Amino acid sequence: MNIFKDDDDFLVSTPRDNYFSIAKHANQNIVEMEFEKFLEKLAVAEKMLEDRDLEKEFELTLRAMRAVSEDDLRNRVNSLFLELTGNIVTQCE
Repeated sequence: MNIFKDDDDFLVSTPRDNYFSIAKHANQNIVEMEFEKFLEKLAVAEKMLEDRDLEKEFELTLRAMRAVSEDDLRNRVNSLFLELTGNIVTQCE
């Protein structure tokens, strides 16, 4: 997190920073609804892993991505932050 950034300078902020800034100022009903949708998708993905007995493989892949593919993991997390932010912003306009 860049503590020296200007709040208006979106070019130096990260997708994570943008999400939390927007989530603080957006309509809270929309933020909560989108967060619940996000968790529903996560719950379905978790169920699919369980049904296919892939939980151990998931944990191994997560550890490997944290250790070896950190950039790929960061890009995927940023993509999710962007998606969530976009969903919120488009409904608050």
